[in-house]
Amino acid sequence: MRRVLSLALLIVAMGSGPVAADVIGDAERGATLYKRQCSACHQIGPDAVNRVGPRLNGIFGRRAGALEDFKYSKPMARMGADGLTWTLDTLHAYVENPKALVSGTRMNYRGMADAEARGALLAYLREWSDKPQNIPEAEPTALKTNPDLSPAILALKGDADYGEYLAAECSTCHRADGSDQGIPAINGWPEEDFVVAMHAYKQKLRPHPVMQMMAGRLSNDEIAALAAWFATLD
Repeated sequence: MRRVLSLALLIVAMGSGPVAADVIGDAERGATLYKRQCSACHQIGPDAVNRVGPRLNGIFGRRAGALEDFKYSKPMARMGADGLTWTLDTLHAYVENPKALVSGTRMNYRGMADAEARGALLAYLREWSDKPQNIPEAEPTALKTNPDLSPAILALKGDADYGEYLAAECSTCHRADGSDQGIPAINGWPEEDFVVAMHAYKQKLRPHPVMQMMAGRLSNDEIAALAAWFATLD
């Protein structure tokens, strides 16, 4: 059986020196977490195959929705087409709250709130990626666990009437009748899901450049207002 090495012992290829153990995590603990929380749907290792979820070999540096022999959900395929790539940052955010990156994902997982546990799990997953220490996008320095949302932001009560006014610009792309014609429908989204998604664009975790620009223009109150308005629509 392949020996699991702690990523704390790896040297970052870009020359930043040894990786701190508290930044990445303990891969041996991650193997235990994977077995308990992930193995029912995903396989990893030399004989891994697709199950309910795709196999996780080579996940670091891979475009979302990229395995040709797995049928992804439409939202996951769209995010991959927009440029979402699995890196240390995006995987941290996805494992913490799957809907932070992929609204409508089929992944039936409530998320892992403990950052140390997430670091351990990702350390284990990196063991099964091809030379992961040499993937610049996954360099484990200056780790961000975006979207970094305070309870105060999530607790904002949006003004739906103001949101209706702001939504005029959204309807340029998103159909007012809620239909899905190549662009995801956003009518009827739960408010928290909408807020999390918009802040993920604002913090440039979600990769769509137009949505990054649009979200970057909005204040926290305006995002809350839009969330309140779209939640009222069928």
